[in-house]
Amino acid sequence: MATRIICTVTTDLTYDQRMQRICSSLTKSGYEVTLVGRKLAHSQPLKQESYRQKRLSCFINKGKFFYLEYNFRLFLYLLFKKVNIINSIDLDTIVAGFLSSKIRKKQFTYDAHEYFTEVIELIDRPKTRRLWKRIESKIIPKLKHGYTVNQSLAALYLTEYNIPFQVIRNVPVLEKLDLPTDRSSVPYLIYIGAVNAGRGIEETIQAMQQLDCKLMICGDGDIYGEMVKLTAELNLQNKIEFKGYVEPKELKRLTREAFAGVLLLENKGKSYYYSLANKFFDYAHAEIPQLVIEFPEYVNIMNKYKVGLFTELNVNSIVSNTQLLLNDIELYERLKENSRAAKKELNWQNEEKILADFYAKICKP
Repeated sequence: MATRIICTVTTDLTYDQRMQRICSSLTKSGYEVTLVGRKLAHSQPLKQESYRQKRLSCFINKGKFFYLEYNFRLFLYLLFKKVNIINSIDLDTIVAGFLSSKIRKKQFTYDAHEYFTEVIELIDRPKTRRLWKRIESKIIPKLKHGYTVNQSLAALYLTEYNIPFQVIRNVPVLEKLDLPTDRSSVPYLIYIGAVNAGRGIEETIQAMQQLDCKLMICGDGDIYGEMVKLTAELNLQNKIEFKGYVEPKELKRLTREAFAGVLLLENKGKSYYYSLANKFFDYAHAEIPQLVIEFPEYVNIMNKYKVGLFTELNVNSIVSNTQLLLNDIELYERLKENSRAAKKELNWQNEEKILADFYAKICKP
């Protein structure tokens, strides 16, 4: 009988490309996988996957009471499902996963997608941050099996809790790129990801006043409405398009047809500073140059592959580097070629081997 793994998240599953890759790879490796998330009022019907999917409905969908309700419902779900390994993704599902694994004497794994206690949403909320830190400090030291998305985060956990974490990077599947692409007559920058504070979105919008190109924003988040309002205030509606959530297949097409990607972050908390965002690899796989913040993980990869331009989080730097990409054809083509070479190494086909080995060691008698 196949080993049963239940993976738990707080997303609604439709747009979670990282978990889609992980669950598909584990299924391919012979595991019976279920991915559990939550159902929202605007959730789209789930598409057929190689693994099982389950959504839990909550009465409350934001704030601390949401996390309480969701973990309670998740705990009850995990108590009565056939399972061998419970995999909690980030701190917001770890309580339900860890407690149920202890009660049922099942294997438990932890997937730290980010440094949760220092995400920007918690930096200015000390009481809430202390609560999550208390949860982290109670459970992480008891872990036997954990993995995270980059070496910087693994080093942080090792230093703070003396717990080794495997590194499994969040990179796309290597696919054949349909070329040539039908790029718009007016080139556009693309931003993909959460529309949250500290991600350079406001500065990029302001920079569009000085640029002869467009900007496409694919994603949703806490400041989405504010950014739409800012765009209107600056009279940039004809230059900036807000797409909201975009399904993965369409997002790949939009990224491929952009002329460059945006990856800018504010140095506010370790989660951002030591991040290695999946959009970095998405841009490289689309073979488009990118404007990249000069933080440690990006420096490490950029020094080797040179797939974009280091850009400061201010309007002047965004404008000057975007204009450089628009005007210097030789530089632009060199960065595209570097991206083409980088994705041959930085892809999920290589990374899923590390994932398979991680779980194979857990399942050894």
